[in-house]
Amino acid sequence: MYGSPLSSQARKMMLLGSGELGKEVVMEAQRLGVETIAVDRYADAPAMQVAHRSYVIDMLDGAALRDLILSERPDLIVPEIEAIATETLVELEREGHRVVPTARAARLTMDREGIRRLAAETLGLPTAPYRFADSLAELRAAVAELGTPCVIKPIMSSSGKGQSVCRSEAEIEACWQYAMDGGRAKKQRVIVEGFVHFDSEITLLTVRSVSGTSFCAPIGHVQKDGDYIESWQPHDMTAGQIEDAQAIAKAITDELGGSGIYGVELFLTADGVLFSEVSPRPHDTGMVTMVTQDLSEFALHVRAILGFPIPTIRLLTPGASHTLKADRDAESFRIGGLEQALALPNTQVRVFGKPVTKPGRRMAVALSTAGDVEQARELAAQAAASLKIEY
Repeated sequence: MYGSPLSSQARKMMLLGSGELGKEVVMEAQRLGVETIAVDRYADAPAMQVAHRSYVIDMLDGAALRDLILSERPDLIVPEIEAIATETLVELEREGHRVVPTARAARLTMDREGIRRLAAETLGLPTAPYRFADSLAELRAAVAELGTPCVIKPIMSSSGKGQSVCRSEAEIEACWQYAMDGGRAKKQRVIVEGFVHFDSEITLLTVRSVSGTSFCAPIGHVQKDGDYIESWQPHDMTAGQIEDAQAIAKAITDELGGSGIYGVELFLTADGVLFSEVSPRPHDTGMVTMVTQDLSEFALHVRAILGFPIPTIRLLTPGASHTLKADRDAESFRIGGLEQALALPNTQVRVFGKPVTKPGRRMAVALSTAGDVEQARELAAQAAASLKIEY
């Protein structure tokens, strides 16, 4: 039991990261009477626009992060991005603060090396072959060992930043520099993955709650440069593939523990299902669940971390999402075309309200439902194409 927001008996949730996913988490938390605090490294982030209050800090600054948390004393600390001083979260958790799902999960999953070693070396889950490199020379050696093409990613980044496909020895130096420019937390280290020839890649949203472990219907998606362009639900899979995918997702999320939703990314290949990555929070490809499920991934996340039961997760209709992305830096812009997009049947639009544009930055998403996935994808793509950014 807890009181009304802004009262002495309120239950307080602090989001560390306040983008479009955090915005939806804030709104779901407020529907259940929770007081919300949004934190990010820049002002007027999407979740800040709907939270009870907000703060701008460098979340990689452990001292600043600790000071803010001790000042606010939230009941729940909810990391929503990778670039956080996770060692500080580990310390705070030891001192009795609750980090969602756990501080260890936040630390491991925001570090590609930590989570890959846990999945492949500790749990024995099937993954692509991989190596790590701390210098250009080590990268050259790793590429020579794994062969080309291969995928090069910074140890810490998000939304595909710094990720590239290296197709020849001549591209290695450019890929290294791209990873250094796109990585977060000033870590000069990359993971090199052998190229996986997959039939498709999916997100399996996995929920840990007092009701046990539950799974949403699989979500298919298309990525470009490591960042998603469109997603759809359900993705067509065989019963065997679903069984293998759920077993992998349960193994990694059981090991990470805590309560909340995990976005488990998997490759479907001719040789079986491979683990790729996991996020301990709602997943960008899962925005489609806002129109396909009775409870969106955001509602599921909030229910789970508040300790409420989740007896069932129902897929109501096939659906798809398609993003609108900016192509330049701008502080003055407008988003138009909503009239055309919303004239399409069974279609919704979410405009995120980000204060500035950057090349490749997601600014809105179109969401459509239909009798089957292909129709939904066509509608969502048409709606997204109707949207435009005027600079």
